[in-house]
Amino acid sequence: MSVRVISTPLRGTSLTQAGIAGKASGWYVARPTSGAEWKQRADEMRSALVSDDWLAALAPALDATSLAASRLERAAESGFAVTTGQQPGLFGGPLYTWWKALSALALANHLEKLAGIPVVPIFWAATDDSDFLEAADTTVALNDRSVTIALPLGASDGNALSRRPLGDVTAQLEQLTMAAGSAASARILEDVRAAYASNQTIGGAYVALLRAVLNPLGIAVIDASHKATRAAALPVLITALRRATEVDAALVNRSTELKAAGHAPQVKLVKARSLVFADKSGRRERVSVIAAGQVADSAASADLGANVLLRPIVERSIIPTVAYVGGPAEIAYFAQVSAVAAALGTPAPLVVPRWSGIVVEPRIDRILEKHKLGIAELRDPHAAETRIARASLPAELQTRIENVRESIQKTTAALATAEGADLVPSKVIEGLKGSLARRIDRLERRYSAAVKRRGNDALSDVASARASLFPRNVPQERALNVVPLLARHGDTLFSDVMREVEPHVAALT
Repeated sequence: MSVRVISTPLRGTSLTQAGIAGKASGWYVARPTSGAEWKQRADEMRSALVSDDWLAALAPALDATSLAASRLERAAESGFAVTTGQQPGLFGGPLYTWWKALSALALANHLEKLAGIPVVPIFWAATDDSDFLEAADTTVALNDRSVTIALPLGASDGNALSRRPLGDVTAQLEQLTMAAGSAASARILEDVRAAYASNQTIGGAYVALLRAVLNPLGIAVIDASHKATRAAALPVLITALRRATEVDAALVNRSTELKAAGHAPQVKLVKARSLVFADKSGRRERVSVIAAGQVADSAASADLGANVLLRPIVERSIIPTVAYVGGPAEIAYFAQVSAVAAALGTPAPLVVPRWSGIVVEPRIDRILEKHKLGIAELRDPHAAETRIARASLPAELQTRIENVRESIQKTTAALATAEGADLVPSKVIEGLKGSLARRIDRLERRYSAAVKRRGNDALSDVASARASLFPRNVPQERALNVVPLLARHGDTLFSDVMREVEPHVAALT
């Protein structure tokens, strides 16, 4: 039985919404509106590449197989790319990582038909990121609760995740398998076990899983930490170092503009620091503006990396990227990226919004129908439970409570019209009625709370629905891991999602 997929608006800050709506033309590249305009942008992006033979330079970092390899070959000579990306997440990370990949695939397919030339979707695996805490856990729905699967906590030592050992994750893999239940498709679980071998790094395992799942769909995956990627990026990084003063000034000016327009810059500026990281004894540190020129003269490709505001420019410079598919935070910070591009004298990258949505499994749909629950009602962690708990009170108890309410209404009404009622102000009677009503409401809440504490099948159903749709009290796509869903539904999961993604990307062109 297929899942139900619901498209939802992509949330974000006021700056994100301005970027999506195209209402901030001074900060964002305008989206082309025809096949000819997309082709023209593709030609412009190819002419701005640091190397004409971009695929040969990056082939080791892409290590593509199956359909991804053939799409790369087709696009290498005269085509272009649609890119997206994400830093590592445990066992592939949250759903939005995969929604990004499918959005890039759908946009590439659509533009290929629209422009009449080959287009390849490429996922940028940001394994050079050093945020261990973000990469160290993931969330699954297990029975009626959200469960966090986590690596043993360690210090965020500044090391890139491509260098950080994964260690033994046997226990974590068992939890993931348990969350998959009696899975119909064991292939994804086999892919995860193969990718997350104990001799892997966190970044390496992430790349391996992405390739196992995405390459057969036609989506190539590039490892940002691979020496081929670093070598290709070196000219851009050197330029960013040599123009560090100009870039710094441009970002200060852009931040001033954004604040004046009522927006908060997505990425806070670090005073006197360039947008280039240097590797120092295994740690990534931002190069100071003062030292940037000296570092540019002496650094090797293995030593340098790009900050989040420089990465989209690096990507566009080494891959013929016509558009980057981004999430809310990325769309917001692209308003700053364009200022960096101008300071470097290079074309600014174009960002387009990813698809956003909810996957409702058949079991969860049955719960919603059974209890007449709306998805929005489950957003509040207590609203649905309170309603269900109240409805779960024994019928006689509910009747008695309503009888008391009616009695209060009748008795206070009789007092208000009785002989001598004018001996006290009418507001005294009204106050009595309100006080008694509040006490009855409180009594009912206490009964409901007792039902919650004891639990019942209906409350367990609500908890199951919330664990699937709002795990850890956030929207599903922000936390839930994709592996159990793929294990239960196989290839049809992505097929069902793509039916919603395709109209979304068509509307962008």
